[in-house]
Amino acid sequence: MPTGPKGEKRPADAIARAVKVMRIATGEEPEDYGDAPEKNAAAQELGRKGGKKRAESMTAERRAEIAKKAAEKRWGK
Repeated sequence: MPTGPKGEKRPADAIARAVKVMRIATGEEPEDYGDAPEKNAAAQELGRKGGKKRAESMTAERRAEIAKKAAEKRWGK
């Protein structure tokens, strides 16, 4: 059985999936997402700091080199 974006079980058949969505929209069925795992607060905080810390530790030349490489990739030169 396929899963939705939050890991919930959804019917594989298009018609059954449409009926399930309609029942959820009208309130006949609860929209259950299951048990979503909690995120680690310490890891989230480190993730927020990551880019700034990395930029601070690099030289201006290295940052320019990375930016140039990203621009080339983006614009397909």
